[in-house]
Amino acid sequence: QVQLVESGGGLVQAGGSLRLSCAASGSFFRINDMGWYRQAPGKQRELVATITRDGLTNYADSVKGRFTIFRDNDRNTMYLQMKSLKPEDTAAYYCKASTIESANWGQGTQVTVSS
Repeated sequence: QVQLVESGGGLVQAGGSLRLSCAASGSFFRINDMGWYRQAPGKQRELVATITRDGLTNYADSVKGRFTIFRDNDRNTMYLQMKSLKPEDTAAYYCKASTIESANWGQGTQVTVSS
């Protein structure tokens, strides 16, 4: 079993930056893909970015060139560096870690971008 805890959210002005962290505990060695997802009020949860164990990344078109996902396997932590933030990036951000047996979610961290 994998437990995930996100941190780093907050309030930022448009054009600003934030770095989200997702700390994993438990069976980290069993994790394959990891990813960040977000959910704005009244909207469905959507993919932001994913990263494989080997570091291959994938991004939603809306964040390409602005967000960077990376992971530190030694620290059991995944990150999302967000730059040039826009009001439409406002959402609760969730990390996800997938093993062969299950998909595990964190509790979420709120990001609010003011115009």
